[in-house]
Amino acid sequence: MPSKLDSAHDPATPETILGIGELTRRIKSLLEGNIPPCWVRGEISNLRKQSSGHIYFTLKDRDSQLPCVLFKQDALRCSVDMSDGRQIILFGSLSVYEPHGRYQFIGREVVEDGAGRLQAEFERLKKKLAAEGLFEKERKKPLPRLPHTVGIVTSPTGAALKDFLSILRRRQWKGRVIILPAKVQGQGAAQEIVKQIGNAQKLGGIDLLVVGRGGGSLEDLWCFNEEIVARAVAACTIPTISAVGHEIDFTLSDFAADQRAETPSAAAELISSAYLECLERLRACAKGLAEGPTRLFNNRRNQLKLLTSLMREHSPRRRIEENSLKLDDLSNRLGHALRESLHERREAIAALSTRLARHSPERRLEVAQLKLNAVKGRYERLLQKSLQPKAERLTALLGRLESASLQKALARGFAVVRDGQGNLVTRRAGLKKGDALAVDFADGEIHAEITRAED
Repeated sequence: MPSKLDSAHDPATPETILGIGELTRRIKSLLEGNIPPCWVRGEISNLRKQSSGHIYFTLKDRDSQLPCVLFKQDALRCSVDMSDGRQIILFGSLSVYEPHGRYQFIGREVVEDGAGRLQAEFERLKKKLAAEGLFEKERKKPLPRLPHTVGIVTSPTGAALKDFLSILRRRQWKGRVIILPAKVQGQGAAQEIVKQIGNAQKLGGIDLLVVGRGGGSLEDLWCFNEEIVARAVAACTIPTISAVGHEIDFTLSDFAADQRAETPSAAAELISSAYLECLERLRACAKGLAEGPTRLFNNRRNQLKLLTSLMREHSPRRRIEENSLKLDDLSNRLGHALRESLHERREAIAALSTRLARHSPERRLEVAQLKLNAVKGRYERLLQKSLQPKAERLTALLGRLESASLQKALARGFAVVRDGQGNLVTRRAGLKKGDALAVDFADGEIHAEITRAED
């Protein structure tokens, strides 16, 4: 009866039994015959340079690893710095090393991976420009605290520009933005960026210049690592912010600029932050000016009440009343004394009359009235002196606010353009021939129609 082994496999005969070497040769023939020479990409690890000149290493990525060898004649022709951690592209073919029964990749040509080449070029240029002093803090210009006109060199259709303008609008920044359109990726981008930096300086009137774009790979951002761009940013006479990529991205333009912003959005926040601080201080001052006179009036009113109470206690009328009581008492006493001894008291009466004349209530009333007038005049002058400076400051601030109003801007030659629905038009994009526009000037409004809209 046949066994399970006999039914599942061919019977073992001398013709069907393979030696290890024969099986390895079949595997070698199968691999080398069916997988042609090819390019592979990976990271070098476990690099060993033999005294024979051969180089053994492992090429790996996140999924797997491949044992490789670069023989002496190919290693001598290699211009790439072979070291652990370097990313390379290797051309060669698969082979099986029969004594050990393992496969390996025999390399013939080594090329540094694109990102690796760019990173090396970045480090070279950074070292070169740093040695020339382009990145020194001493040569960087301070940014204006409250820029009125800001230029931005970037792609006019990119999300970075939309985010930049959106943040300025949301934070109610009142300055003017001039867009200097340029390619920010690919061939010719560096030249366009340099040209627009030059145009910004020729244009004049720009207080602050932003150069940047949104995030991307090292290849996408490479135009901002070009030497001509870094030198143009460093030589720009306008204070410059470099806002390229995301927070983790650094370019040579970042080092050459007067200040780096992590993103274009961060540049917009940096530009508008001082404006928001000043606006908050202005609001606080206005609130203080509005509450100050009321608080001062209440204080003076309380002081006046206190003085009134004190004057009432020490008023001449009250003294007259007291002296009148005393006079009545003295008169009664005098009459009684006269009735007793008129002759004896005549001289005493004369003496009392003299004393009464000297301490007359009318005279005291006059003196008290003069003192009251002096006190009143002094407090009136003090009140006027304390209120006048604050009133002058309020008048000056109101004048500044009025000068920054829309009507004043129109009087200086600006105009406000609205479309047929009354929406504010700030860009020519989206306008076409035949569209109706309303233009507000300082002395009134006119209606216009677009007769030509060139791209």
